[in-house]
Amino acid sequence: MRELAVVLASGGMDSCVSATIAHQSYDLAMLHVQYGQRTQDRELRSFHEIADHFRARHRLVTNLDHLTQIGGSSLTDNAMAVTSPDLESTEIPTSYVPFRNAHLLAIAVSWAEVIGARCIFFGAVEEDSSGYPDCRADFVAAYNNLIELGTKPETHIHIETPLIHLDKQQIVTRGKQLDAPLKLTWSCYAAEDRACGKCDSCALRLRGFLRAGYEDPIQYQDEHDRSRYP
Repeated sequence: MRELAVVLASGGMDSCVSATIAHQSYDLAMLHVQYGQRTQDRELRSFHEIADHFRARHRLVTNLDHLTQIGGSSLTDNAMAVTSPDLESTEIPTSYVPFRNAHLLAIAVSWAEVIGARCIFFGAVEEDSSGYPDCRADFVAAYNNLIELGTKPETHIHIETPLIHLDKQQIVTRGKQLDAPLKLTWSCYAAEDRACGKCDSCALRLRGFLRAGYEDPIQYQDEHDRSRYP
């Protein structure tokens, strides 16, 4: 039997490709965390479909309701608008959920220690780091140090970030090369039936597929959005 790896799986493209890479060497323990985000029901559906695809023998779905109570993000506060994409901006977008990834990784570490997982696969991408400081390689390195300090002496878990230095075009290309189930993924911040095509996440995804030369397999509210972000 192969060693276990915990995969933080949002249901999105980056975590799906990370899961595909992890599955080459490990059995998967799939972890999904809801925190009151607008599209959490659709993301949960994608998570289960991806976990089924990889025949994950462990899966855990849990929540961080306090992030909704804290607020401060357009993903968790319906009074805040999801801003239109500005792919050249270096400002933190309204979709940033304050320190979210530290919370997610804490759950992953706790679970990994209990089930004896060797590592945690985390689909962080530094392309997003101008907006999301908790997606940077420096953050992950610091968290790996924290794991060593905060777990049992015999526990040695490390965070793997196979996509962190790739852009969305490269991630799409890698996913296609590995036959990742990209058709099962969901990236949209605003809609749950057809992707809105107009939020930051949709824009990054669409540009990635366009530049990689592949057609995005999911449906959009306005199919003309597929060529909107060259």
